[in-house]
Amino acid sequence: MTPVDVTPTPNRPSPNPFFDYSDFFFFLVLAVPSVFIALMLVRVAKVFLPIPMAVQLLLVQSVWYFLAFGALAALFRIRYDRPLWQSLGWRPIAFGGAATAILAGPLLAFSIGLLGSALRTPEIDLPFEQMLSSRATVIFLGVLVVILGPVAEELAFRGFLMPLLVRNIGAAGGIVATGVIFGGIHGYEYQWSWRHIVLISGAGCVFGWAKYKTQSTLASALMHSTFNLTQFAAFLIEARRL
Repeated sequence: MTPVDVTPTPNRPSPNPFFDYSDFFFFLVLAVPSVFIALMLVRVAKVFLPIPMAVQLLLVQSVWYFLAFGALAALFRIRYDRPLWQSLGWRPIAFGGAATAILAGPLLAFSIGLLGSALRTPEIDLPFEQMLSSRATVIFLGVLVVILGPVAEELAFRGFLMPLLVRNIGAAGGIVATGVIFGGIHGYEYQWSWRHIVLISGAGCVFGWAKYKTQSTLASALMHSTFNLTQFAAFLIEARRL
């Protein structure tokens, strides 16, 4: 009897991740000191350069992303001899899939907005409202909100955490559980308003579905990016910055 080759082909990645919860715990443990290292580096830079407070906060978050994922990349390379991006599901997708993800982001943003109105979500002053003091700060904030933030969050949630949960509790459970955790993590930004957390969790579930459907974190990152872009543009228009 001829043995069947069950090795996944490059076009059909394995749904089971090679990493485990110990790796995710390692990532969380290193994420905490990475924040303090980022703070220290920015404070040192402030001694030599006149950096406004708003820019300092944005720099801290950017450096934090770099340090945390740099540590994870080192872990994957040392322990498994695997690259970071491919390990977290960052794979090319067809043009049609990319276009769908890009267009789905604004549609999701409008849908969340309508649902928020129906739920009568309270008006909350967002933390970055104080970061609109100059055009340079607005541009820097835009890059963080539209590009760096979505990429980092999708790598962490849909690329790293969700495959582990899907393996243990199934696709639906993994997508929903990741979405709920995603919404809970963002709760502090919205003063722990349960309505906002529910809405963000719902958006996270849609991002998770996009990742699961395409088996590519790129798809969920594109959707997340245009989702944030739509909300950020609406915020700037309301604040009369556009």
